[in-house]
Amino acid sequence: MAPQRKRIVHVADAAALAERACDELLELARRSIADQGTFRIALAGGSTPKLLYARLADQAQRTEFARWQVFFGDERNVAPDHADSNFRMASESWLARGQVPAQNIHRIEGELDSFQAAARYEQQLVAAFGSRSVPRFDVALLGMGADGHTASLFPNSSALEESRAFVTSTWVEKLGCNRITLTLRTLNAARAVYFLVAGADKAATLRAVLHDAGEAQALPVRMIQPWDGAVTWFVDRAAATQLGAD
Repeated sequence: MAPQRKRIVHVADAAALAERACDELLELARRSIADQGTFRIALAGGSTPKLLYARLADQAQRTEFARWQVFFGDERNVAPDHADSNFRMASESWLARGQVPAQNIHRIEGELDSFQAAARYEQQLVAAFGSRSVPRFDVALLGMGADGHTASLFPNSSALEESRAFVTSTWVEKLGCNRITLTLRTLNAARAVYFLVAGADKAATLRAVLHDAGEAQALPVRMIQPWDGAVTWFVDRAAATQLGAD
């Protein structure tokens, strides 16, 4: 396993975070399209990514969205028009513009039984990547909860032990519901990971994670260690209050 390449990008607030992450995404997309003719991205849910997607919606002149392949890192076990759906959020803030061709958007069918949804999404990944090898996203967008979860990988979840599947169904005890999520195996195959972290409620966890504090070792977010990829942390001022001079 190659040493993990980690970079921390400090910005003022969530809006600045979206702007900076958007600029870097577009440059990454440009290089990927030039090298391989396509750009494969796994989207995150949540309020901070929503600002990024809204900004992407205004960038049609800066990238070839027709060459983008859009996937999702996780999904709630709900229909695509449900208020909690990650697909609905990404669609309303960006994808409904039609810039990315519909056939290039690969959603998780959260309206199905969660185990069926996970199995069908794994089949989608195999078909889209044209291989049964672990899919390698050009970038996986991720957030971080105050409890150290990322995607729908929560502390003490059995999903953290899944070592073969690309996608899994997981029961989230604290929320009392099922989620469908990419596994650590899949996320750690990404060529790049962008963590988007905003808000003072994340500050203590962020410090523990970035300083490799002992209590952070068991957190799901610490388990995202791409075997041959770079990790960039985009953090706003509120989230970075306990980082010192990092």
